[in-house]
Amino acid sequence: MDWHQLDLSPRITAAVRRAKLKCVQDVLCVSGLDLQRLTGLSRSDVQQLITAAATACRPHPPVPALLLHRGECRRLESGLRLSVGCPVLDELLRGGLPVGGVTELSGESGAGKTQLALQLCLSVQYPTQHGGLNSGAVYICTEDVFPSSRLQQLISDQSCLRSDVPPTLISRLQFSDHVYIEHTADLESLQVCLSRRVPLLLARGAVRLLVVDSVAALFRCEFQASDWLERTKQLLSFSSTLHHLSQEFNTPVLCINQRRHRDPPNPGRQEAPPLSSNVSPALGLAWANQVMVRLMMRRLQETVARGNQRSALRRLEVVFAPHLARDGRDAAVWREGVRGLTGSECTDVQH
Repeated sequence: MDWHQLDLSPRITAAVRRAKLKCVQDVLCVSGLDLQRLTGLSRSDVQQLITAAATACRPHPPVPALLLHRGECRRLESGLRLSVGCPVLDELLRGGLPVGGVTELSGESGAGKTQLALQLCLSVQYPTQHGGLNSGAVYICTEDVFPSSRLQQLISDQSCLRSDVPPTLISRLQFSDHVYIEHTADLESLQVCLSRRVPLLLARGAVRLLVVDSVAALFRCEFQASDWLERTKQLLSFSSTLHHLSQEFNTPVLCINQRRHRDPPNPGRQEAPPLSSNVSPALGLAWANQVMVRLMMRRLQETVARGNQRSALRRLEVVFAPHLARDGRDAAVWREGVRGLTGSECTDVQH
């Protein structure tokens, strides 16, 4: 980018040229004090230069939380959401996942994270009037084999889960033809997948949901504790790719994450406020700063019954989001999928 294209005074532009700074990246890789020394500019001029360079590198302006809360961001299609497929959980999420941004779903093994991700892969295929995005999903597995049999079970029971959708519409949708599955065994193959195959599917309109299950697996196995700096660099590069795909194609991105440790067992009904302090998703603060929405799925000690089905009680909680309150809803995993529990169903919980 030519320096004259930036919103800078001719005096600052001339100083930058004398310092032989060739591009905006050169400016952003140098500290403010070094820029003052190289260019001879004042502190306020250097700050103006850094702001202009950062703006030039950013393809989209940041979205204020207030606009996101009101659903008034044009880039995010007026607050368009991807429905979870359950009214109770959609109420918690104010309609579902935001289409522009990275959402993390963390929890212990067996909490129901993959179940919810599969449900979203089907929900995205519905028209927008039924909470979908009228497109498919790409599901990237980094550790376990894709649960094809469970996906087929969810497909066969869609009419039970989505009673709000006309049965004729459900029967017309070819769900399994629009879930694209990728397996990546290392970070290199993951990056190739995200930089080549996924953008092609998005550009063709074949998919409108990206799921990575799980984000922690590869970063945990490929780096030792002493490699924290390289791991952080790779993590930020991975995050940057996800954000680019989300913003460029207006696509929700869901990353499944693990927990560092389990909650200590608590006897009786767990009525503690959402997100007790001993819950910590993997990958630490470097990753936490990269996600817009963090959700937590917890598996509780109680069980809930419905007819001839029984399920361990789950709880989906909002850890943080710019447009959501910290709150949670009880849920259960049934044959047809993940459903939030209503007040009457919560009274049937068995200890």
